[in-house]
Amino acid sequence: MSYLTHLECSLCGQHYDADELQTVCLHCQRPVLARYDLEAVANGWDRDSLQTREPDMWRYHEVLPIRDERMAMRLGEGYTPLLHAERLGDTLRMPHLFIKDEGLNPTGSFKARGLSVAISRALELGVKEVVIPSAGNAAGAMSAYAARAGMKAHVFMPKDVPYPFLHECQALGATVTLVDGLITDCGRKATEKAEQRGWFAVSTLKEPYRVEGKKTMGYELAEQFTWQLPDVIIYPTGGGTGLIGMWKAFDEMEQLGWIDGGRPRMISVQAEGCAPIVRAFHAGEEYATPWEHAHTVADGLRVPSAVGDFLMLRVLRESNGTAVAVSDTALVNAQMRMSSLEGTFACPEGGATLAALETLLEERWVSPEERVVLFNTGTGLKYPHVLQRL
Repeated sequence: MSYLTHLECSLCGQHYDADELQTVCLHCQRPVLARYDLEAVANGWDRDSLQTREPDMWRYHEVLPIRDERMAMRLGEGYTPLLHAERLGDTLRMPHLFIKDEGLNPTGSFKARGLSVAISRALELGVKEVVIPSAGNAAGAMSAYAARAGMKAHVFMPKDVPYPFLHECQALGATVTLVDGLITDCGRKATEKAEQRGWFAVSTLKEPYRVEGKKTMGYELAEQFTWQLPDVIIYPTGGGTGLIGMWKAFDEMEQLGWIDGGRPRMISVQAEGCAPIVRAFHAGEEYATPWEHAHTVADGLRVPSAVGDFLMLRVLRESNGTAVAVSDTALVNAQMRMSSLEGTFACPEGGATLAALETLLEERWVSPEERVVLFNTGTGLKYPHVLQRL
């Protein structure tokens, strides 16, 4: 099922056995990434064969890490719609504007992709209990796939997490601990408990396989655009796994000969109240200094420090992209415009991409004639607390 060969540190290049449980690199504590025999994939797999496969993310199983098909925990994740946003495009005079709607994944967000693969691979390697720190959507996704796999799930969330996220995890059978602080504080608590109890942590980029699920967004975009990638991708960035994953997918597809070298400019969008990547990018830094007093109504963007910061910054620079911070007012107003004009009930993070696009159009960084994809990373149904403020 898989052409997985080994794991490789994203910073120092150290190799690890892919069939042993691995978190971060033992030498530099940075993320490790899955590698595949892409030459063998190219010789044995024709992209045209995708036409006969199931419309979910497992259609790309050769470049996913699950060796035994029976271990793949499926709830219908992936192959989400790529919508031509004609009415929204008309207001911006952009005839080639698209929305990739991740809110239609099983647990209501793009997190389903990464946690489906992470839990499946953990199950395959013998894990019985898993733990995650999360501001909401990742916890719900982990809880769902852990339930599917028969695993015990432990969730650490900020105590001010909106109730829909809390109740979702509880309904899915997870044990939830509320923490006084931000997701970084939850991360410390989760790591501490994991070490004490022997739980396996599936934190963002602190295990190798969530990014593999997220990269399928890149494969889907290429396939849905008939193997011609868009000019610009605008993506809301907290932990950054999706941004990093898509760039990894483009690299793999280029090596497979499925796409040419014309890759999109990648745009990272953050909230003004928590914008460590934006600040680091424009300062020319390789790593992002943690953001103090992080605050935003877009819970998925309230990530003051990310272990994959250097990978995100690398993607932005390699793609000739940029990073934009938008206000809470701007992103919520854009969330409403996206929803009312296109019928896609966007989450606040999805609204942030439209707010960023409007800024980039004003700055003439994006041309109205370019083909642009906005990522709506989740359903707006989980954010009644944001809508009540309007």
